[in-house]
Amino acid sequence: MAEKGQSRASRRKQKKKKRPIWKKILLTIVLIGVLCVVAGGAVFGYYAATAPKLDEEKLSDPASNIVYDMNGDEFAELGSESRRKVNYDDLPQQLIDAVTATEDSRFFEHNGIDIIRTGGALVSNFKNGFGAEGGSTIDQQVIKRSFLSPEKTVKRKMQEWWLAFQLDRQYSKEEILEMYLNKVFYGQYAYGVATAAETYFGKDDLNDLTLPETALLAGLPQRPTAYNPFENPDLAQQRMNTVLDLMVQHEKITQAEADEAKKTKVEDLLTEKQPQSNKYGAFLDQVQKELSERFEDTDLNLDGMKIYTTLDPDAQETVENALSEDSGIVWPDDKLQAGITLLDTQSGAIRAIGGNRNNELGGYNYAIQGDGRQPGSGMKPILDYAAAFETGVYTSTYEQINDEPLTIGNWTPGNYDDQFHGWMSARTALAKSYNIPAIKTLQAVGLEKGEEFANGLGLEFTAKDGIQLSDAIGGGSDFRTLDIAGAYAAFGNEGIYTEPYAITKIEFSDGSTLDMKPESEAAMSDSTAYMVTDMMRSVMTEGTGTLANVPGLDIAGKTGTTNLDGQDGSPDSWMNGLTTNYTVSIWTGYSEGNKVIQDGNGVIGTNVAKSLFKQIMTEVHQGKDTESFKKPSDVVEAKVERGSRPAASPSAGTPSSEILTELFLKGNLPGATSERYEEEEIDPVTGLSASYDEASNSINISWNYDGDASFSVSADPSGSTSTSDTSAVIENVQAGQTYNIAVTASVDGETSEAKSTSVTVPGEEENVEEEENPDENAEDQEDQNNEDQQNEDEQNQDQNDEQNPDENADENSDQNNGNEDNNGNNNGNEDSNQGDESGNTEEEENPDEGNQGTDSGGDADSGTDQGETDEQQ
Repeated sequence: MAEKGQSRASRRKQKKKKRPIWKKILLTIVLIGVLCVVAGGAVFGYYAATAPKLDEEKLSDPASNIVYDMNGDEFAELGSESRRKVNYDDLPQQLIDAVTATEDSRFFEHNGIDIIRTGGALVSNFKNGFGAEGGSTIDQQVIKRSFLSPEKTVKRKMQEWWLAFQLDRQYSKEEILEMYLNKVFYGQYAYGVATAAETYFGKDDLNDLTLPETALLAGLPQRPTAYNPFENPDLAQQRMNTVLDLMVQHEKITQAEADEAKKTKVEDLLTEKQPQSNKYGAFLDQVQKELSERFEDTDLNLDGMKIYTTLDPDAQETVENALSEDSGIVWPDDKLQAGITLLDTQSGAIRAIGGNRNNELGGYNYAIQGDGRQPGSGMKPILDYAAAFETGVYTSTYEQINDEPLTIGNWTPGNYDDQFHGWMSARTALAKSYNIPAIKTLQAVGLEKGEEFANGLGLEFTAKDGIQLSDAIGGGSDFRTLDIAGAYAAFGNEGIYTEPYAITKIEFSDGSTLDMKPESEAAMSDSTAYMVTDMMRSVMTEGTGTLANVPGLDIAGKTGTTNLDGQDGSPDSWMNGLTTNYTVSIWTGYSEGNKVIQDGNGVIGTNVAKSLFKQIMTEVHQGKDTESFKKPSDVVEAKVERGSRPAASPSAGTPSSEILTELFLKGNLPGATSERYEEEEIDPVTGLSASYDEASNSINISWNYDGDASFSVSADPSGSTSTSDTSAVIENVQAGQTYNIAVTASVDGETSEAKSTSVTVPGEEENVEEEENPDENAEDQEDQNNEDQQNEDEQNQDQNDEQNPDENADENSDQNNGNEDNNGNNNGNEDSNQGDESGNTEEEENPDEGNQGTDSGGDADSGTDQGETDEQQ
């Protein structure tokens, strides 16, 4: 028995060991599922408990959105004046069918949450990440717009489900649909379907809406800005057709009805666009745009928001005044339009927007809407020169580029003046806005690297074929002033780019806040930013932007114009520029993109953008300290000789007019000194001699020179003369006058060292001779003294002889003999003196023979003196 029992126990153990693994996995999954349900239920319960309460007033009477400027002052209340409520009984069935088919096909069947649609959204979120698809019902959209922020979070979504379920329990489907259609934002500052029908079609009664009009209204709430039929009729047409297809799918209309409705063009449905009443409408357009981009399916259609913006009301007034009829700006005609974006250079914050001429509220906003226009040469600082510095292709603002004929495939670009200007610096090429150097620069950078650099400054090339070499001169893709201003601001912010923004913060009705400031990124080095900025300074002072320059401001900028194939003139004119305080981009042109700007009323039409720029920048800087652009430590100023290739430092002989100051990256300074203007030493004359000719009463001068030269001969006090001979004559000289003679040689404008001598003409002024020969006079005086002493001795001797005639007879005889000997010596001395005097006279007449070496400073006849002079030279 024991053995049997033991055997059964053993068998039970064996059975346990052999239990299938899938049972364990299944059990684990079930346990995890239960835990998840419990945990999820707990989380859902917590979020539901903390959800806001349903407020009937907020559901039936939507709260307005308040918009504040940079100072925290309210400047707009959106929704208070542009809503016209409608009752459910006033809604035509066709509109109800269109809305439910588009937004919530099972609206009348579910209890606030569409399980099927929600399940599909959950699968999409699992595959593509949370927030990929919302699956919101009309009930959920009413809740979201009334109580919750549009942030896509788990908490918000769970609270949305809970409140939608509660909403469906407390209100009928008709009441909920009425709430929805009175809340929804339809674009163009229209809140609610009744207001939208009046705004777009001019119809007060919804029952007058046609099928195409109904379909268009039903499709707008998804993306009201993008589908705005006034601004984007093509997209609106596509959306209308989509709604018609959905109505067919859900059996609200027939295919034939849909096909007939699709034949209607959206433009034919629209009434004349009416101006909206809000102040600073152009700026508010950007506020709407940012909300739409941030929340995708949302514009200013959330109730009770507080929206804090970057608007500077003074700057906005300045921009709007510049676009008004009373601005003082002379326009060539009434049709020329403009778009303006003014930014804070350091932060990228939008301070003001000018949307159109005369500030038409609700009119087309040329600063921010649509794709924009070609920027022309305004693209050169960005895509060409900044990219060249950043990639190391260029290392100085003096970089030499040859402006010469160029052919690229079938394209033969030229310059605006139909000329080519040869070699020039990058600075000059940008200042004068020549096209060929810009194209060559982008070629050197490479299209791929150039595009990558421009992308970092917020510029996307959207042309059909992508970036092209024509983009080097702004002739490819289109951009708005908002885009260009953002890119230019980075130059004044040490290369840091911040996407332009109008909203700083949003405070929602539930008390939550959302920071809307974008992140800043380094788009280029501070050295690149400064060097290009410095080049754009030259645009303003000596280039194409001089008419826009503001004296007293450290300002940089670039003009831009475009052209049409086969037509003279420009359809677009730009002026873009910056200081350390503000950056502004201005476009002018016609609403028709293929019409060139006209001249008229005494102005050149393409100069209007420059006039606007100068006026706006002058006014916004009044009373503000504006710092100069700061040169980074790795950028060095250096002198360079104009035209040297490669860059060379000027020599001592380089004229000041040929010396430039350019910027170089450290380690890339000019490596040599130019020899172009190096001073060549001109050999002086040799063998200079001069002598007096008594017969002609003139001085004859001669010299030697090896080579061709012209000579300048001066003879003070007689004057000077020039000759190509190696001799000259000074006539009618004055007796007793000393003539100081100097001769210089000249070759190709360069002058040699002067060689000099002097000649004294014999004559009356003996004292002059004595003064000129003090040593000789001293010797004569000594001889005279000796003679006087000898006479005195002779006289004394005679007296002695008379007193002692006998005693001294022999002695006298001896003395006489000695005196005779002495007299012989004296005669010899006299001869010698005579010889000296004769020699001195000769020396005066021909000083070159005795003193030539010393007087002339050394020449071929002066022996050692010449050798010393050669060493000094």
